[in-house]
Amino acid sequence: MSQALLKPIDLNGLELKNRVVMAPMTRSRADNEGNVPNELMVTYYTQRAGAGLIISEGSQISKQAVGYINTPGIYSQEQVEGWKKVTDAVHAEGGKIFLQLWHVGRMSHPDFHNGELPVAPSAINPNDKSYTPEGFKDTVTPRELTVPEIKQIVQDFKNAAENAIAAGFDGVEVHASNGYLFHQFFVTTANTRTDEYGGSKENRTKLLFEVLDAIKAVVPIEKVGVRLNPSLHNGFGITVNEDTIPTYDYIIEKLNNYKLAYLHLSEPFSDVSDVPHAESDIAKRYRPIFKGNLIINAGFTQETGNKVIEEGDADMVAFGVPFIANPDLPERFAQNVDLQKPDQNTFYSPGAKGYIDYPSLVEAEA
Repeated sequence: MSQALLKPIDLNGLELKNRVVMAPMTRSRADNEGNVPNELMVTYYTQRAGAGLIISEGSQISKQAVGYINTPGIYSQEQVEGWKKVTDAVHAEGGKIFLQLWHVGRMSHPDFHNGELPVAPSAINPNDKSYTPEGFKDTVTPRELTVPEIKQIVQDFKNAAENAIAAGFDGVEVHASNGYLFHQFFVTTANTRTDEYGGSKENRTKLLFEVLDAIKAVVPIEKVGVRLNPSLHNGFGITVNEDTIPTYDYIIEKLNNYKLAYLHLSEPFSDVSDVPHAESDIAKRYRPIFKGNLIINAGFTQETGNKVIEEGDADMVAFGVPFIANPDLPERFAQNVDLQKPDQNTFYSPGAKGYIDYPSLVEAEA
């Protein structure tokens, strides 16, 4: 009996050879002046082209959007050219790849902005850590965005999406998850605005839909995915309260008006069974609400990944850490072999070590 994970799927016209998605993962290898994708990154993604779909690491849509050391961007012509080498190589191996569009908002640090404050919906410190060129530093209280600046961010996402398609990506994922800018707007613990972008859930989610409307003017909406993490709690300064899940119910219901490539949801990153107002089973809650393709992520194994698809709670499963040490992850699933373990010390360090030196099955046998 063939595994559910290994069956093909049609992603609104894009044929995927399996349902094993490579999750977006920051790896901090674009260690050059312009944060341009380099040859190491070409090799890394090409090695993983056996995934049904690769979702690239988050790529900042502007200089303002950066918040981690050595992450690649998608706002300059040099970055577009660098990514083009990645997409060409992945496509040559029969792979499909989306680019994740990223603005970290308040999770950034003045070290990235010539001493200027990072921006956010409201001037509230997430009281977390930012990964700067000098190592981890405490986050600061950000500066509240003006409405014209928010409108500019919408344009930046639009331009970045257009750049991604010019760079040869099969589509883009809007990173509205994991405590970054959109997530900061969604939750009342991070957004205390009193204008059109604060207060009601309609206002707090407005930025996401303005960005989707702007992107769909330049990229077919069938090539756009959205990533959300509804029950993130006590991470990146985000806490769940009574407004949180109703806000996500509203977002996900409204996303049915867009013929998205997919919705990419994360299960909670921590145990929230005792957290008031949190939802412990994200796939089960949102599968009945969302009418399109659903990717689920966070801590899945081959066994639980097959199960969540078989039970009808998701269409695809995104694997993060397993893809770091197992470039040919779908092949390992197909052969039911043990997975290699990654070296956590090299997750964000520059260079080839712990990045492109994990052997495939074929290489290990040789």
